[in-house]
Amino acid sequence: MLTFLKTIFTWWNRDTFGTRIKTIFFGKLVGTDKFRNKYYKNKSGKRWVIYSGEVDASKIPVEWFSWIHFMPNKIENDHDPKKYEWQKPHQPNLTGTDSAYYPNKNKKDAIEKKYKSWK
Repeated sequence: MLTFLKTIFTWWNRDTFGTRIKTIFFGKLVGTDKFRNKYYKNKSGKRWVIYSGEVDASKIPVEWFSWIHFMPNKIENDHDPKKYEWQKPHQPNLTGTDSAYYPNKNKKDAIEKKYKSWK
């Protein structure tokens, strides 16, 4: 029951009940990415994404970014472009997580102040 109420009244957990109804009646599935996000569009040209798991816009990989933002790109129709060996796989924004980048290897050094405050 609580999950059903969350679906109806919250938008930050996943797609809402209204988005789900709109997707069923008016959405045409265009494709899915490697993170299992689903990309839809309707007859008038509006585009949207249904995220798998937590809603986070940084989870949209490069292959779909230009499509969702209506940016003309030569790989727009090729959602599985050629990857080079030097390219890293796409990652969502990791700020605030344990996997976040710190310039110093030791996290204690990264948090330590580099100045002395007045007393």
